[in-house]
Amino acid sequence: MTDTIAAPALPPTATPPAPVAPVREIRNPATGAVLRTVPEQGAADVDRAVAAAHAAFTTGAWPALTRTERARLLLRCADAVEAGSAALYELETANNGRPITETRAQLSRVPEWFRYNAGLLAAQRDAVLPSDGPYLTYQRRRPLGVCGIITPFNHPLLILARSLSAALATGNTVVVKPSELTPLTTLALVEMLYAAGLPAGVVQVVTGGREAGQALTGHPDIAKITLTGGTEAGRAAAVATASRFARVTAELGGKTPILVFDDVDPVSAAEGAAFAAFVAAGQSCVAGSRFLVQRSVYPAFVTALAARAAAIRIGDPADPRTQLGPLISAVQRDKVAALIAAGLADGATLVTGGGVPELPAPLDEGFYLQPTVLADVANGDRVAQQEIFGPVAVVVPFDTEDEAVAMANDNRFGLGAGVWTDDLARGHRVAERIVAGMVWVNDHHRLEPSLPWGGVKESGTGRDAGTESFDDFTWIKTVVVRIAEDDVDWYGSADPGRLN
Repeated sequence: MTDTIAAPALPPTATPPAPVAPVREIRNPATGAVLRTVPEQGAADVDRAVAAAHAAFTTGAWPALTRTERARLLLRCADAVEAGSAALYELETANNGRPITETRAQLSRVPEWFRYNAGLLAAQRDAVLPSDGPYLTYQRRRPLGVCGIITPFNHPLLILARSLSAALATGNTVVVKPSELTPLTTLALVEMLYAAGLPAGVVQVVTGGREAGQALTGHPDIAKITLTGGTEAGRAAAVATASRFARVTAELGGKTPILVFDDVDPVSAAEGAAFAAFVAAGQSCVAGSRFLVQRSVYPAFVTALAARAAAIRIGDPADPRTQLGPLISAVQRDKVAALIAAGLADGATLVTGGGVPELPAPLDEGFYLQPTVLADVANGDRVAQQEIFGPVAVVVPFDTEDEAVAMANDNRFGLGAGVWTDDLARGHRVAERIVAGMVWVNDHHRLEPSLPWGGVKESGTGRDAGTESFDDFTWIKTVVVRIAEDDVDWYGSADPGRLN
């Protein structure tokens, strides 16, 4: 029998040691090495962050700023982000494993979002509405209050910037919950905004996982949630916000079809469209992972796509020569590998890739997967219907335009789509018939701050970017002013007028 040894009693004047706050290790997916640790925050931290943001919205310096002052501040924020952009490129590449050339191309545009929304704010006009009778009727847009922004691991800084810039321009305060895997550039960006003069408390960051996200979406003082993530997370957020009639914008999953017609050169189309499948290692909601190819050019397209995929340079994301980096984690790589195996079990043909590349140390500890092409896939197969979120392209043949459109729409998602054709009329015609929030013709994944971004069906609700996003961070107050000279006496008048 083993004796139990009691812990020594504390002296009467001693106090127990403070509990050690939990932390999360943030890893470099290219090597598995720990970059740094951040607090693993939860519901209590969300409460504190929301309270601080609410105080900043109601009693701080923020509500006292005029529209012109807010617009100028956003422009200073844009300049600050631009000045610190090189550090942001390196930090995001280290944190999410995206090649530095891709990261630079994407994040170099972040200042545009602040400038665009500053421009919308400066140009904003309140509507004067037509009224019968002696009335002047006008509208005023007012900020919602404290808004929550939940961002994903794949494009943490750009997705944050497009929502945050609109929320701030319209006068809201914000609590940000970045992905627990990639919080580093979010923390860096917020530091830059405060250095540029953002008033205290206006933007709060909570670093945590599911508990923090659920607490934020369910918080009674959050007026709007903007979320980018999986469909189930979006569904949960929609339920939580609906219970208190808060707003939600959710950009969720996708299974983007890329339609390739036989009037286009299949080799050129394959080389151009490969970007859709393999950019960000396929970890994008609009990744073109489902190629629908007209049968007469199908063999040539598959051969060309496989050749392009096999030639992609895999390596250290910090190396400008690298064209494809790792997946975000070992867990994600295992999920993608399992879906590849499922596709093969369903009868698909592995044309290229499918395995873990051989890389030198320390990259051999990273979460890499070869760019993969699966041919001979049926549109109803799991790999053609489920979001894979990895560097995997499936290729499905079709015969007619009507069949291609039907196959493209035969999916629960509706975020994006691509059409490759040399027939201009066909491009317009097919784009019109596809059920998706965004359609590109002879290109992919191009965006501007003015273009509303979002999907239909299980790909989400609402829009980020554009005037649609700007306006949705406000509520409308309608003011009716009677301008007649005579007094109002409803009960003493023989003809008091109309009443609606």
